[in-house]
Amino acid sequence: MVNGLLGKKIGMTQLLDNDGSIVPVTVIQAGPCVVVQKKTKPKDGYDAVHLGFVEFVKPKRVNKPMTGHFKKANVAPVKFVREMAVQDGNGANPGDKVMVDIFAKGELVHIIGTSKGRGFAGFVKRHHFRGGRATHGSMFHRAPGSIGSSAYPSRVLKGMRMAGHLGNARVTVQNLRVARIDQENNLLFVRGAVPGPAGAYVVVEKSGR
Repeated sequence: MVNGLLGKKIGMTQLLDNDGSIVPVTVIQAGPCVVVQKKTKPKDGYDAVHLGFVEFVKPKRVNKPMTGHFKKANVAPVKFVREMAVQDGNGANPGDKVMVDIFAKGELVHIIGTSKGRGFAGFVKRHHFRGGRATHGSMFHRAPGSIGSSAYPSRVLKGMRMAGHLGNARVTVQNLRVARIDQENNLLFVRGAVPGPAGAYVVVEKSGR
């Protein structure tokens, strides 16, 4: 059984729970996905499959190596492809579809995506530093403070938290609960927020907890 699938973030909305409470959820276009390649332990050393998110893409947008990869599996070219683990070594075969029904309501999932890019940001926004006091003649409002000794080692140590590029990085949000599944439209509703803007590709994996 495939351990997850690929999807596209649609946006956020609200659901009404049984007790009348409002639940914020993220809507994900979860599949359909197609198996492009199957990896086995005797041949490759581990069990996994290459999944492709079924979505129209112009043939000229696919390079020659990937075109041959899709042709070997006898599937239409896709834009978003990722490798996914399989449970118990029983994976799908090339050409098989993986649908949203592999998940169940109330199940925990991990979602991997790319966070929104924020460009150059100061250390207060980037690392949540407090900054200095803003009154009584202070000239230390949003300054970083000491970034190292001057005598030794006379340089800034690697890894010092400073201003710089924020966002546009791989982010994994763990243990989000599935609130609803719409099999007819291949929609997955998960509680809470998911990294990335609307329209971003995400990987949804089973938590195993």
